Amino acid sequence: MRRLRSLLALSLTFAATAPAQQAAPRPNILYILADDLGNADVGFQGSDIRTPNLDALAKGGTTIAQFYALPMCTPTRAALMTGRYPFRYGLQTGVIFSAHTYGLPTDEYLLSQALHDAGYYTAIIGKWHLGHADRKYWPRQRGFDYQYGPLLGELDYFTHQQHGVTDWYLDNKRVEEPGYITTLLGSAAVKLVQRHDFKQPLFLYLAFTAPHTPYQAPQRYLDMYKGMADQNRRVYAAMITAMDDEIGKVLAALEKKGVRGNTLIIFHSDNGGTRDAMFSGEGNVKGELPPSNGELRGGKGTVYEGGTRVPALVNWPGHVPAGRREEGPMHVVDMYPTLAGLAGASMAKVKEPFDGLDLWPALSTGAPSPRTEVVYNIESFRAGVREGNWKLVWKTTLPAKVELFDLAADPYEKTDVSAQHPDEVLKLEQRAQELATQSVPSLVMQTELQGILKRLAVPPALPDEEALDHMTP
Repeated sequence: MRRLRSLLALSLTFAATAPAQQAAPRPNILYILADDLGNADVGFQGSDIRTPNLDALAKGGTTIAQFYALPMCTPTRAALMTGRYPFRYGLQTGVIFSAHTYGLPTDEYLLSQALHDAGYYTAIIGKWHLGHADRKYWPRQRGFDYQYGPLLGELDYFTHQQHGVTDWYLDNKRVEEPGYITTLLGSAAVKLVQRHDFKQPLFLYLAFTAPHTPYQAPQRYLDMYKGMADQNRRVYAAMITAMDDEIGKVLAALEKKGVRGNTLIIFHSDNGGTRDAMFSGEGNVKGELPPSNGELRGGKGTVYEGGTRVPALVNWPGHVPAGRREEGPMHVVDMYPTLAGLAGASMAKVKEPFDGLDLWPALSTGAPSPRTEVVYNIESFRAGVREGNWKLVWKTTLPAKVELFDLAADPYEKTDVSAQHPDEVLKLEQRAQELATQSVPSLVMQTELQGILKRLAVPPALPDEEALDHMTP
């Protein structure tokens, strides 16, 4: 007993004098965004398209069955960077086309700025699509320490041009270089990882343009899908596998650097796969559009599930459990507070109302998602709002149309039950109206209207005086 008491006293003395256990270091963050990727077009969603690296991340992490983005590219990217729905600052409708001069308002405090201010090295490699006509909208002016890639929404994968103009930049300077876009972006990400001193945490926003139009891929990837009869589907599949290969190289670089274990990885698409040629981009696509959203209704550009529910995963070894979350929605606006919380970043400068919710307790423990409402979008001509499992799709232009879906019983939105549940319709319509009162006019709608008015202001062509003299009364 005396020996036991001595050992106990010794252990207590050691415990009292030992240094306190340090908290785990803040994670590096690798945020990977695909472009116009169909919900069913990755291996971990059951596709025949080869994505072994994404599948491995999915197997070792959490896949999110109900992860929501906005219906199109620019709104989703804006929601990610602000943690706020795009209707609050005018980016709710369409995308920023090459002829547009507006961008994400500069009074928004972006995720990149919050992480930069918290001591992270911030880098964007890939597509920006939040303003290009004025340098004040560019990534280096919005909290990113490093930038490489395009500013616009779509460009040729080999020439890096849109309408004959090169859209390829390195730290605010246009560069001319050969190469396939997806490969260049992956190589740049690998080089960044190799040269970075990880004493400073890294936020790497790797925003691929794949598999957005134009459908183009190197021959060696096309050869992998010789058995696909549809040419568009063959090229589309090749683009996705090329992207997956580059993701694998970045993962290998993190592993070799010894920081893979403390790197949080998030992957998802910016919207659903394109099923309507109206939303395929500024170029023309001949033939069948190749993306698949499985049984989900609609695609890119719609507020149905096929346009907004996207393939998504979160992976951080030892911190995120392996498995699949079937229940409970999560939204891209939630990524800002989730990442800021993990990074220890202050959110004192964010604008209100702030729409994002911190998902980390749910992601790290498997607890229910704190989100019960999903705002698919609020626009002057339509709204999509969900509370619990009730979802309203409201077309407000004449002839107006209201649809109500019970997503628990009807996840593929096949049956409109609005007539059977008028109280639910009224409640969701009131919520949509409330949100609409908080919205600002769409910048793209204002831009297009100004263009129309400008054209109308041009006086009509009139015959000259000599012609008038020869006119017969």
